[in-house]
Order: sequence, then structure tokens, then C-alpha cells
Amino acid sequence: MSAETTKTYLRPIDRDGLLKFAAGGKENPERRGTNKVHTVMQGQFRSWSFVGIHNPVVVDEPLHLFGENTAPAPGEIVLSALGGCLGVGITAIATHRQVKLSRLEIFLEADIGNTAAWGAGGAERKPEEMGFKEIRVKVVIEGDASQEELDDIVHKANYYSPVANTMRNPIPFTIAKVDEA
Repeated sequence: MSAETTKTYLRPIDRDGLLKFAAGGKENPERRGTNKVHTVMQGQFRSWSFVGIHNPVVVDEPLHLFGENTAPAPGEIVLSALGGCLGVGITAIATHRQVKLSRLEIFLEADIGNTAAWGAGGAERKPEEMGFKEIRVKVVIEGDASQEELDDIVHKANYYSPVANTMRNPIPFTIAKVDEA
């Protein structure tokens, strides 16, 4: 008697749609979209960020940072965005190469300090002295391809990730008060 194993794969994306989207990028490499978020503070350090028609993304701080610990902290949300973007890229590249994935898990961590206390009387710090100093990502990936090809998919996804590249590369950043009527 032999034991049969059934391999299940993650739900795929529309490959034809992906190829059409990619062709549009080749045709117009400077094409851009705009992400918009509206964040509203709820009290203490808890906030709701509204993104399109979706339920709000809730952010809080842990108890030791004077939050209520009801939701992930801002830095954890940043890492979540990176994990999501890498997952999208890995899935897209695998789909393009016609590789079916059976498992994809991304573990992210980064050390962050807040000795400046958000500028509220803590240590005097310069912007380059604050924030994540290193982001560490580990990926578990399985599918119907060699480990070498799966590793290459992960490498390419990292290289082309919009969120990873936003974090790696300095970008202009402006902040201003909204003019109210």
C-alpha cells in the first residue's frame, strides 16, 4: 500500500492580466499611480488610517510607549507593508515564470529606538540617527521549481519591490499644514 500525497498550491493570480500590465509598463516606463491614506487620531496613540473603501488600518503603541496595545505599532505596520510588497513581487514573478507556489511565508524584523521620545524632550537626535538601522527578511518558499529558481524569484522580487526600494533609497519628503476654508 502506498501513501499518496496531494500537493496544494496557493491561489494564483491572473497571468494574462499580469502580462498585459507588464506590457503597459514597458510601453510607458514612467507611468505612476498615487497611493492615498487619510489618518485620524482616535486618542492616546491609537489611529485609524483610511485607505479607499477598506476597513481602517488601526495603529497603536504598546503600553510601555503610552499606547493601549490594541493594534500593531507604526514600525510593525511598515514591516507589514514591506512583507506584503515582497509577497506580491514573489507571486508575480513566479506567475510570470509559470511556477506554482505551494508555500510562501515572509519573516521580517528590524530594531528601532525612540530615545528622542518623538521630539518631546528626549535625546537630541538627527534624522539619520533614528528609525530602522537594518531590516532583516527571511523567506520560506516552496513550489514546483528548483530551489535555485525559487531563490532567484525571491532575489528578483527584492530588487524590483517598490516598497523595499522606497526604504532603501532617499526620496523627497514634504509635510505641510492643510489649508482649511
